[in-house]
Amino acid sequence: SSGINAEWPLRPGDMCFPTGFQDVISIDKTGEYFRMLFDVKGRFLIHRIKKDEAAYKLCSVKSLNTAAKGVPTLVTHDGRTIRYPDPLVKVYDTIKLDIATGKIQDFIRFEPGNLAYITGGQNCGRIGIITHREKHPGSFDIVHVKDSVGHSFATRLSNVFPIGKGKQAWISLPRGKGVRLSIAEERDRKLAQKAKEM
Repeated sequence: SSGINAEWPLRPGDMCFPTGFQDVISIDKTGEYFRMLFDVKGRFLIHRIKKDEAAYKLCSVKSLNTAAKGVPTLVTHDGRTIRYPDPLVKVYDTIKLDIATGKIQDFIRFEPGNLAYITGGQNCGRIGIITHREKHPGSFDIVHVKDSVGHSFATRLSNVFPIGKGKQAWISLPRGKGVRLSIAEERDRKLAQKAKEM
């Protein structure tokens, strides 16, 4: 066994299991835990987390269905089908899932004022507060988001992944808190770091 577990604690030693956004990875020998996120340039980022946070993950609800014998189910962004979900959960909401049991612990409504992670498009990896949603029948709904430094941007509804109620995130955030810097700001930050190192 490699001691590297994807989707900890369900798949011990399965180092070939593919991982995606929000998946938890553990390394037995070092006792470290990581969550797969995106950086502000849209690349996968392995973010270190504590053991208590590694026990759950957030999943976006992609569809609500009725299975055989009238059993209500929901399908999440990572392909899980969960039976008998809370009837208040709607499509595009986010559920907090206990990885070991597969049970829903809580959920976040997709609504203005909640914190969201952008998981696709030109703004992938940015984090901000949902300000409002534009409905476009027959086309893509557009969601407007404002980040923590006041920059506003818009993206498709399907790219928005709520991660917290109000401004309080349910997961620890990577360095930079999902704020994308302009080219000039990034240059200034690198120059400041070099000046500190000298």
